[in-house]
Amino acid sequence: MPYIVKAHNYKDQKKIFEGPLDLLLELIEKEKLDITEVSLAQVADQFLDYLENNKEIDPENLADFLLVAGKLILIKSKAILPMLELEKEEEEDIEELKTRLKEYQKFKEISKEIIRLENRKEIFFSRQSYSGFKTIFCPPENISVSDLKNMLEDIIERIPKFESLPQETIREIISMKDKIENIKQSLSQRIEMTFKDATAGVKTKVEIIVTFLAVLELVRKNIVIAEQTDMFGDIKIRRIGDRIL
Repeated sequence: MPYIVKAHNYKDQKKIFEGPLDLLLELIEKEKLDITEVSLAQVADQFLDYLENNKEIDPENLADFLLVAGKLILIKSKAILPMLELEKEEEEDIEELKTRLKEYQKFKEISKEIIRLENRKEIFFSRQSYSGFKTIFCPPENISVSDLKNMLEDIIERIPKFESLPQETIREIISMKDKIENIKQSLSQRIEMTFKDATAGVKTKVEIIVTFLAVLELVRKNIVIAEQTDMFGDIKIRRIGDRIL
């Protein structure tokens, strides 16, 4: 079943997005990429930057963006850590995101054609043979009022009923920005620490991955140096000069 995005407008300086899939598709098309795990990993940072720099997103709809952001972090983690084994549910989440994005892309293309036809103002369908005829009701022969009543009740019975969905508790969001600040604060008091120190007390695998991504981001910005002398050994993280202070 195709995924339909409810139209909520989130304004950027140059673009109005209609939801997380619209933003994600825009980033992929901007880079001229196909919808694959590799392309999703490449635009993950841009998607997260958009969330961080746009505080006007309605809190009621922020969950949609955070759900997609969580899947993008998972995809990027898999790209950075080829040896990382994902659970079956996580693999299904990645495939679902790709499928939804491809379906949304089709709807976007179709909508452009519909808008083009509408703007032409030339769409008109008619059946000339019925011109001038009055609309009349022609029920089948031998039908009774009771039959009509029963058919109406049957139609009403088939109308979907609104049901209350089960409530679920949303898990605490792990922020890579907070992890970066924690590492910087730790290194402001000493020159060197280990990855084991940075992940002390963590409770989930996701939090370990986010911590690792935070270390990579600090390395990319030339704030720290990460060294691993032995295969599968602990990673030493050392600050460069006084950049963190």
